[in-house]
Amino acid sequence: MLRTFSVPMLISFVIAVPVSYYIMSDWLTNFSYRIALSPWIFAVAGFTCFIISLLTVVIQSWRAASENPVNNIKTE
Repeated sequence: MLRTFSVPMLISFVIAVPVSYYIMSDWLTNFSYRIALSPWIFAVAGFTCFIISLLTVVIQSWRAASENPVNNIKTE
């Protein structure tokens, strides 16, 4: 189940990094005080998104696995 969420997120990350780098570098050139765009900014953002999706999948899977199936049968 984690693979179904990880692959699209990885593809979107690969597409989004060059686009966001180009847009942010163009936007930052308009300021008098310039900062350098470090690759660590994008790595931390990607890692944070991966951790959030990992935790979401793990929590939802744990809830589904630990739920009593009799409760669902009673409601149907």
